[in-house]
Amino acid sequence: MQRIVVLNPKGGSGKTTLAINLASYFATRQQKPVLMDFDPQGSSLRWVKKRQPAQPLIQSIAAFEKDSRTTRSFQLRVPGGTTHLIIDTPAALDAPQMPDITRGADKILVPVLPSDIDIHACSRCVRDLLLVAKIRREDDRLAVVANRVRRNTLIYQSLIRFLQTLGIPIVATIRDSQNYVRAAELGIGVHEMKSYIAREDVEQWVSLTEWLEKPGRQ
Repeated sequence: MQRIVVLNPKGGSGKTTLAINLASYFATRQQKPVLMDFDPQGSSLRWVKKRQPAQPLIQSIAAFEKDSRTTRSFQLRVPGGTTHLIIDTPAALDAPQMPDITRGADKILVPVLPSDIDIHACSRCVRDLLLVAKIRREDDRLAVVANRVRRNTLIYQSLIRFLQTLGIPIVATIRDSQNYVRAAELGIGVHEMKSYIAREDVEQWVSLTEWLEKPGRQ
């Protein structure tokens, strides 16, 4: 089972969009993904509930809920046969919480938007992952996704220059597309949309999925 953590303490960076589309991608390839939602807003969970019985199965775990009647480990148990566990983390995640949330992660994805505020937040997040969570660059477990990008803008160029200084790979550049909004409303991912509608979006995921398939070193 591959454990993928989607993490950025900055709210609105696109963590849930990335997480649900990862789950959709794996489900359409006859895999058995599970979304574990730690975000109290429960957006990933609501998306799963919108899915229709005819669609590829995606299971979910409401990790943000606290149930005094069961142990925490029982509540977070992963169904047998799961191929990919995708963890959607909450905003405002503190640095001391990062070692726990990233423990055992095969891959960690940090989505970042092209804005000065988001660039600063991403810098702090990567620093905490390296220094507090002890994620090593050479293990190839940590990568950045440039999200909601308009390529021919100065802020995009500034974002790419900044990301290159981190020494962390940029594994995808995802455009600002209404297809993600429409897909989320329907309980699907862009990989489940008609190809003539979402072809450009789907093509941008190739580099990301190829990186996920590469084994990291722990």
